[in-house]
Amino acid sequence: MKKFLYLGIFLIFFTPYAWAGTITVSSKIDGEGLLLGNLIKFALIENGFEVLDKTQLGTTNILRTAIKSGQIDIYPEYTGNGPLFFDIKDRQVFNDFKKGYETIKKLDLEKNSLVWLTPSPASNGWAIAGRKDFCEKHKIETMEDFARFVNKGNHVKLAASDSFITRFDALPAFEEVYGFKLDEKKLLSLSSTNTAVSLKAAALNTDGVNFSMTYSTDGSLKALGLYVLEDTKSVQPVYAPCPVVRKEILFKYPEIEKILSPVFLSLDLETLQALNSKIAVMGYPAEEVAKKYLETLKK
Repeated sequence: MKKFLYLGIFLIFFTPYAWAGTITVSSKIDGEGLLLGNLIKFALIENGFEVLDKTQLGTTNILRTAIKSGQIDIYPEYTGNGPLFFDIKDRQVFNDFKKGYETIKKLDLEKNSLVWLTPSPASNGWAIAGRKDFCEKHKIETMEDFARFVNKGNHVKLAASDSFITRFDALPAFEEVYGFKLDEKKLLSLSSTNTAVSLKAAALNTDGVNFSMTYSTDGSLKALGLYVLEDTKSVQPVYAPCPVVRKEILFKYPEIEKILSPVFLSLDLETLQALNSKIAVMGYPAEEVAKKYLETLKK
């Protein structure tokens, strides 16, 4: 009898995730959202959880409604979306990685009982990318380098959507902070907000285009030979991917944080670009990419 008692105690205390329950995992509809959702899903499954898969559920608003109402338990969100969720007067706080994360973490916990876990060190914010060969030739690595290049009267043509060109927090913000100005001759204005169009124009040097608007973790950047210019003055908000979980669920299964923390900490900018590229450019299913990546973390 004592033998069975000792066996039971051993299983309880030395098999930490043996009694894991069912977690509803969701994500947004875009490629990176699906990748991140599957990383969460498979990391939990590998640690004994049963997962109800609701990845690619919808847009940001749909996901927020779903998690606040308890329809889903966890999904990946971006720290830079904080101003969308709350009436925050000082939006500049989200241009700082740590301050932005701490702000949204505190507000969401207090007002919605949602917990932001460990974020990725990458940011999927707006940026400007140039042809890598061109940037290397002219030593353009940062937005400060870009501004100097423009101000010297060199040839620059940026492909971007109308919204990127006109929105106060996009190109105009870069121009103001870094001290340069792109007139109409230096712009290829596109109606589409799809970065694939502008990035392709830069890669192929269409109509003299050598720079493009982009999102920092875009999967096609590397494949197209494009380089993201570093925003050294933090003009753009930091959009760090981060798992968001209902407080009730985390209280019940605190091990979730320990499981997901090393996964998201490993997702730096180059890693996310490479993983996104496998999905967007090479055509691999997001589930397969997520599974294989988690296997590499075990080595």
